Amino acid sequence: MLPVGEAFLGRAVDGQGLPIDGGAPIHAHAQWPAGGVRTGALDRSGVRETFDTGVRALNALTTFGIGQRIGIMAGSGVGKSVLLDMIATGAEAEVVVVGLIGERAREVSDFVERHMAGSKRERTAVIAVPADHAPNLRLRGAMLATSLAEQFRAQGRKVLLIMDSLTRVAHAAREIALLLGEPGAARGYPPSSLAAITKLVERAGNSALSGGSITGLYTVLADGDNQDDPVVDTARSILDGHVVLSRELAQRGQYPAIDIAASLSRVMDDIVPPEHAALAREFRALSASYEANRDLVLMGAYRQGAEPQLDRAIAMHGALTQFLSQPARSTVPLVPSVAALTALLGNAS
Repeated sequence: MLPVGEAFLGRAVDGQGLPIDGGAPIHAHAQWPAGGVRTGALDRSGVRETFDTGVRALNALTTFGIGQRIGIMAGSGVGKSVLLDMIATGAEAEVVVVGLIGERAREVSDFVERHMAGSKRERTAVIAVPADHAPNLRLRGAMLATSLAEQFRAQGRKVLLIMDSLTRVAHAAREIALLLGEPGAARGYPPSSLAAITKLVERAGNSALSGGSITGLYTVLADGDNQDDPVVDTARSILDGHVVLSRELAQRGQYPAIDIAASLSRVMDDIVPPEHAALAREFRALSASYEANRDLVLMGAYRQGAEPQLDRAIAMHGALTQFLSQPARSTVPLVPSVAALTALLGNAS
């Protein structure tokens, strides 16, 4: 049983629920099972409302919903934490629970300094277990963050759960499993370590009973930029959507470096008008067409007029790239994002 409740709002704690912000001890009057409260599959209501991320490319092209579980997947140093920071700044939620698991201590202090200030502080709880902590504490920190979010959802609140990163949770579970003598299976990951992240992710979502929701946002580190890494593959299979960041796009200076062709929201067609979905598909087709033929275009081997869609993609390439780019710590709400997409493709038709 883990301590949960209102006392954690406005505070930063470690995996044991002890304050790391220099404040008074936390006296929680409620407890919640570390493994969550199992409910029937039909208690999970569908995703029906849009979730505003504050990032133009995500709002317009991979629209997410309240109660969706989303993964941000990339190699090291491509911008996962920066994109997560942008979403944490722009997203609206009644309660924000942040689990910083296995990350650098410097990132923890930076995050707390930026997001635990002003009016946001009283609705935000941070659970931070840096990389130098024992694996059982890292795993416990992830469970504490998820349990806090579950308890607030049980009260009927709309919760945003941010977990940075799911891969470090899997690493912690792997260390424990190997110590217990479990054999390594998929590239050294014992079965229980991959099952641990599946159980953690499944706890987020909408509750039909309370009317509350947990919108889960998880970063996933692709070791060696390998999108078929066991943790990435397991996360992608269980999440309701994923954002893939490309090192190649980052090296070209496009930030956030979202590979829009590889990114997906599995609930988008259910929560946006058909016209919006059609425009998003059109944007993807143009972007994919240019990227597939980029080398031919740059070498001058492509003859204009051979492929009308590619001609249009070449003509619009600058505008498409500008649409996907957005300065760090800036916010573009959902409605202006869709309006910008309509203006871009409408004018170019």
